[in-house]
Amino acid sequence: MKLTVWTYEGPPHVGAMRVATAMKGLHYVLHAPQGDTYADLLFTMIERRNHRPPVSYTTFQARDLGADTATLFKASCQDAVDRFDPQAIIVGASCTAELIQDDPAGLAETMGLSIPVIPLELPSYSRKENFGADETFYQIVKSLAKPQERTARVTCNILGPTALGFRARDDVEELTGLLSDMGIDVNVVAPLNATPSDIARLPAAHFNVLLSPETGEAAARFLEKNHGQPYTKVVPIGVGATRDFIAEVAEITGVTGRPDESRLRMPWWSRSVDSTYLTGKRVFIFGDGTHVAAHARIARDEMGFEVVGIGCYNREMARPIRALAKEYGVAALITDDYLEVEAAIEKLSPEMILGTQMERHIGKRLGIPCAVISAPVHVQDFPARYSPQVGFEGANVIFDTLIHPLVMGLEEHLLTMFRDDFEFHDDAGPSHHGGKAKAKTEDAPVVPAQPTDDNVIWLSDAEKELKKIPFFVRGKARRNTETFALEKGLHEISLDTLYEAKAHYAR
Repeated sequence: MKLTVWTYEGPPHVGAMRVATAMKGLHYVLHAPQGDTYADLLFTMIERRNHRPPVSYTTFQARDLGADTATLFKASCQDAVDRFDPQAIIVGASCTAELIQDDPAGLAETMGLSIPVIPLELPSYSRKENFGADETFYQIVKSLAKPQERTARVTCNILGPTALGFRARDDVEELTGLLSDMGIDVNVVAPLNATPSDIARLPAAHFNVLLSPETGEAAARFLEKNHGQPYTKVVPIGVGATRDFIAEVAEITGVTGRPDESRLRMPWWSRSVDSTYLTGKRVFIFGDGTHVAAHARIARDEMGFEVVGIGCYNREMARPIRALAKEYGVAALITDDYLEVEAAIEKLSPEMILGTQMERHIGKRLGIPCAVISAPVHVQDFPARYSPQVGFEGANVIFDTLIHPLVMGLEEHLLTMFRDDFEFHDDAGPSHHGGKAKAKTEDAPVVPAQPTDDNVIWLSDAEKELKKIPFFVRGKARRNTETFALEKGLHEISLDTLYEAKAHYAR
């Protein structure tokens, strides 16, 4: 492990929190020191949940280490059961508590509690958050799912959505409607909003829909092997993937119902003149493996963009992302270091980034538009409005998500180009506020800094011309010109230097 300002994934016990917080009637007792108690912050501030997460802590301190922390853990378990009356509890240790080796699982088993106790063994120093969520959900399903008769109608379970998942709430609603249009009912959605008694009913369904492989695949494999339930391999994000998903479900079930595509507004794009303005834009895609793979297909096959780089931070998805990168003719970036991601983006100089909240910050620094398509995200990516990613309505949402940063960026560029026009300069009041155009006030002359051996100075005429270059390639043009000037031994960039550099790199 290493210290870092930003992280794509937390330790595995945060994944366990995501599962526990998503469910009802389940409580998580976490053996953790004071300072590891940040579940409230994660789920109430970022996801804006209206109730506290069902997590209790032992919160031992330094002075407790010389005493009996095992007794402290057992007291916390009993208090959680007495206070919250859950149907089941899961128990585990945080990365710090793991070092004192108190064995929460063994301690809980000796207490003789009247409800199921599900122990978690999450290796904090070798695995991370998505693994923790996947393993926790698997252990819950393994412990609670009971063999039973299939439902009379064809039904399925939706597996994988958790708390802090990217648009999980809306994806479940959209996917439920999509399946209903095919004539398939949903038996259980889990972990999101499921209870331990719901988990026991999972084997009653005919098959499982794996909505999030990162957090549900281990459980789906267990149910397939032990309860004879096949699970879907296609995640229906994008028009093509949604149609493939419908075909896959029809093949598994024999159900031939076709969902209504009349709400799908995205195909007009390829028939409109607007598409010619943005087709071929170079995009870099980074996030969790599932959303990266889905958006790579959308970007190339449905939007007409050029994918210049893809990668993911969760190493469990490294193999499929490397295979996908080979298919797209690009190098895969598998890393959880945001500085490596930033360096790759800076080197490739894409015209757009599809990524997480980290890539949004990177894009701001580099002046590159960014659309957020994957967790980790911040509060603005848990919108109050209905905003799914899956299905045909999800395709509409994704279309807006991908197009708007480019369109608004183009508008910004046009305003910049015409900033010296009599209507658009900074001294002209906004027309929608009743402002009237007036003559532009000349700015005071800027005294340039003195050049040194390791830097170059942009003269005012060159700087002014640089601003006329579209925003999405301006950074690359600046870097190329500065490199050209240094190679030529120049310390000042004039208008002629800018044109010479342009000609040099155009060869």
